[in-house]
Amino acid sequence: MRGDVETYHQDGSWHNKVEGTDEVFGEATTKRQAEAAGRERATTDKVEHIIRNEDGRIAERSSYGHDPRNVHG
Repeated sequence: MRGDVETYHQDGSWHNKVEGTDEVFGEATTKRQAEAAGRERATTDKVEHIIRNEDGRIAERSSYGHDPRNVHG
């Protein structure tokens, strides 16, 4: 979804980007550092944060915005 934040590995380092844009931010040497920067941005923007493993598969998704689903639980 446009505006969500994605943390991913590319060219030997970790990055964050805002999906649907060319905006890349928070380059880091460790996944943990990149996750923290991505989480902070997703929380501020109230969007979803998608964290990918080095192989590109989704490892974790967290929503920091208004979840449109009515989930009971």
